[in-house]
Amino acid sequence: MIAAILLLGIGAQLLARRLRVPSVLFLIAVSVALGPEALGVVTFETFGDGLRVIVGLSVAIIVFDGAFDLRIDRLREASRTTIRLSTIGAALTFLGTAGAVRLFLDASWPLSLLVGALLVATGPTVITPILEVVRVREHVAAALESEGIVNDVTAAIAAVVIYETLVVGEGGALDTLGGFSLRFALGVGVGLVVAGTVYVLLTHEIAPGSTPQVARFLTLSAAIGSFAIADLLAAEAGIAAAATAGVVLGNLDLPHRETMETFGRDLTLVVLSFVFISLAALIDVEAILTLGLGGVGVVLAVVLVIRPIVMFLCARDRRFTDNERLFLAAVGPRGIVPASVATLFAIELAVDGDPTAAGTLVGTVFLIIFVTVVLEAGLARQIADALSVTPMRTIIVGGGRVGRALATRLERRGEFVVVVDRDDDATGEAREAGFTVHTGDGTDPSVLNAAGAPEAKILVAATSTDDSNLLISQLARTTFGVERVFARVNDPENAPAFDTLGVTAIDASMATARVIDNEIERPALTHWMAELGEGHDVQEIEITADDLVGRTIREVNAEIPDGCIVAVIGREGDTHVPRADERLVRGDHVTFVGEAAAVDEAAARFHPHD
Repeated sequence: MIAAILLLGIGAQLLARRLRVPSVLFLIAVSVALGPEALGVVTFETFGDGLRVIVGLSVAIIVFDGAFDLRIDRLREASRTTIRLSTIGAALTFLGTAGAVRLFLDASWPLSLLVGALLVATGPTVITPILEVVRVREHVAAALESEGIVNDVTAAIAAVVIYETLVVGEGGALDTLGGFSLRFALGVGVGLVVAGTVYVLLTHEIAPGSTPQVARFLTLSAAIGSFAIADLLAAEAGIAAAATAGVVLGNLDLPHRETMETFGRDLTLVVLSFVFISLAALIDVEAILTLGLGGVGVVLAVVLVIRPIVMFLCARDRRFTDNERLFLAAVGPRGIVPASVATLFAIELAVDGDPTAAGTLVGTVFLIIFVTVVLEAGLARQIADALSVTPMRTIIVGGGRVGRALATRLERRGEFVVVVDRDDDATGEAREAGFTVHTGDGTDPSVLNAAGAPEAKILVAATSTDDSNLLISQLARTTFGVERVFARVNDPENAPAFDTLGVTAIDASMATARVIDNEIERPALTHWMAELGEGHDVQEIEITADDLVGRTIREVNAEIPDGCIVAVIGREGDTHVPRADERLVRGDHVTFVGEAAAVDEAAARFHPHD
């Protein structure tokens, strides 16, 4: 049975990648088909008491991997939004959902608060598959990921505390708050200890050889070890421990980091497949149907009222457009944590002689999960396309040294790069380097179409053959209408052919000569430019901030962070170094030079809608 579930899960993942649909949609479809309400292959008796262990360890791996990817620099992309979502947003979702359950289902306040706490969580189990196929701007992805990690932790702990103190216990508000704080602090403490231990083992060569294999072992140990230790001390504190260990290790300078990232990502895909399908054993369709119109009312309140209010209150940063706020409001699927914890509580309530409360609990939670996964996760790509929140891609045809070097520089700046090549070795190296890769002949229109040429803002023909680069450029300009096309030209005599197409031709020999000349005449600046993305950056943006138009450079200096300057301004074909009294005009192209964080902040301030 385990082998069958794993194979079906992997098949669902492959099908989802092929169709560019979040995998959770197929996984939940398979789980329903195998569950007791359909084929009856997977039931609660299939796993028995071991189901909680399976789900718990799987969630630990998924949460750890998601947290490992949360770099501090990524969190800065939506830092204020992240704080609001994990505080104000979580509180509003909790109380709003509890109020809806109380109003529409006439449940008791303790039970309503329990449901509200569980449904705060979105979580990496459902957000990660969405972001694998729906490419959004960094600040949008950071908001979704950080919300999922933090709220998964707080939701699980809050639900356990509310259940113990209010549903079956005799505690009050102070007991609930104290229990939450204790579990949270315990989980964070265990996570810090485990992260510190792994860091010492990796960096001080205490582990034998500190090889990539050891790094993989320690990745798995950190995920399940932190969870198991904390969960042994207090129920659901393990999720906080796994998240803490992941965030801390993800932001340390570790050897074999790429190995750990790849291993964690692959492991997550396997356990994600397994845990979603195994949860078929928990589905109770009868409990869902029993809710009737009251259940519909709760769904409408959560999806159409509470979530949009939360997002429009929390995502108030200038860099979020209204469409991006709408996307965040429309994509908030619930996942594994509420499903597994709700089922555990429902079983205990039924044993204690309260089957009505058990049915309301599990029915409401699963109804929200089904609706949000099917509609919000399943249609996430279509929602993103309709709202135009997916950034246009940059396609590089040619995965050799030139193509990979260019892709590295562009991705450091946050561009969405797709590398196209027909050579298996080249595509393999590009894929190992972490790039999105499409295998095929770039001179074939169907290959360019499949790689996303119709949505590309830039296409670079970087193969070693001028004839191929010319054909690729012609297809990009005439067939797909790509605005900005660049081509590598190996023979300078071929440059005029590219010019007639309106393609920017980069003469390889002249480019080499310019680099050598720069090394001779201005070595410091050349080295600085060669290391863009490593602590410093140069960005050119178009001014779209209404409140800055018409103001002088002197007046807007306060809006430009320390460590960053306006180097040049481009206006109507003229590029010049600005004077202090020069006034900014809408549509000016401003080039910022300086420290990477300061340049990012300045670019977001002057061009908030990108």
